Amino acid sequence: MSQSRVAITGIGVVSAFGAGREKFWDAIRAGQSGTRAITDFDASTYPCQVAASVPAVDIASAMAIDGELGPREARADPKRYSRAALFGVMAAREAWNDSGLSFAEPNAGVIIGSGGGGIDVGERQYQDFFQNNGQHVTPYAIAVGICGMVSSEISIALGLRGISHVLSTGCTSSTDALGYAVMLLRHRECDVLLSGGTDGCVLPGMIFGFSRMRAVSTRFNDRPAEASRPFDRCRDGFVLGEGAWMMALELEDRARARGARVYATIEGYASTCDAYHRVQMDPDGEQVVKCMRDAVTKSGRAREEIGYINYHGTSTQLNDAIESRCTRAAFGDLAEKIPGSSTKSMIGHPQGASGSAGVVATALGLSRGFLPPTINLTTPDPNCDLDFIPNQGREASPVAALCNCLGFGSKNSALVLGRADG
Repeated sequence: MSQSRVAITGIGVVSAFGAGREKFWDAIRAGQSGTRAITDFDASTYPCQVAASVPAVDIASAMAIDGELGPREARADPKRYSRAALFGVMAAREAWNDSGLSFAEPNAGVIIGSGGGGIDVGERQYQDFFQNNGQHVTPYAIAVGICGMVSSEISIALGLRGISHVLSTGCTSSTDALGYAVMLLRHRECDVLLSGGTDGCVLPGMIFGFSRMRAVSTRFNDRPAEASRPFDRCRDGFVLGEGAWMMALELEDRARARGARVYATIEGYASTCDAYHRVQMDPDGEQVVKCMRDAVTKSGRAREEIGYINYHGTSTQLNDAIESRCTRAAFGDLAEKIPGSSTKSMIGHPQGASGSAGVVATALGLSRGFLPPTINLTTPDPNCDLDFIPNQGREASPVAALCNCLGFGSKNSALVLGRADG
């Protein structure tokens, strides 16, 4: 049986295309790549030299929130933010403004996902510790470097005194955060939640580590825009991305009562574990299939109502093929009729924020009647033989969509979204 629908009433984004929801939407609608050569540090000796990094953004450009404290009273301290916190706060402020909610909204909280939290702070501080005997290590190194601080910075910035939690479950972090947020709202634990994901992980250590793992693309260093190519025969690994995708969530009846615009509704969430390997998917995909089916069942939708799938689609050889096969198993003969795409083809893989990126792309697509493409899909892989909306998006208005997310540690999570008028 379906439960109360949770409305997405505000969206904020910081991505490889810069700060702003509309910048993100315009780019993915047009099928633009956010992947470029790494210039923030010297990657010339690394096998992978490309990433979908966030360009320079400034907290001062984020719009003020109704009722926000002035600089003298505010306790936010942006100059000490980690990259994940900076992106997260900026996207949170945009989402809160977009929803029409106020600073210090009563009975409101924050629950987000992040894979690395302030990993950039830790990397810099350890470098100083080992190279300079810690002469410049800040006393805030631990506080601002931990994952849990990211939600706290958002709570401080928005004046929200309710729950303030960070889920860190790897690549599925923000999908799981959204799933838990839905549960909390349905149980009336709070009235409004800021939820989504943020990661700022395009760093020397991450690029080097993923290169050693042979997980990232290395063949397209001279053609960065072509490096992320989910479901294409020539794919050779994912592109590391980063950014923040935040949403204001509330029960649909509350949102309608206050006259809020609803982008889409979140109707079902499921999560399973293969219990198989720390970085490899179980080839039989049994738990991936179960996760997808459970999310649809919990939404109260029939499988026939799913008219779009936002795939995890990382651009790795094994994972893309398994996800394709699992979709066929989950939807049977319907699978060939369901269009779907991978947002990662344009923004890379933003780690723990990847699930929320897919949800935002899907929510915007449902509200605007347009399905974004999978770019760089020029040579179809026979092992990935579904409708992945290759290279050019299309007009369509499905009543419901599935957002799929898979992660290290054998984790699988999925959300079902409904069109606001569906």
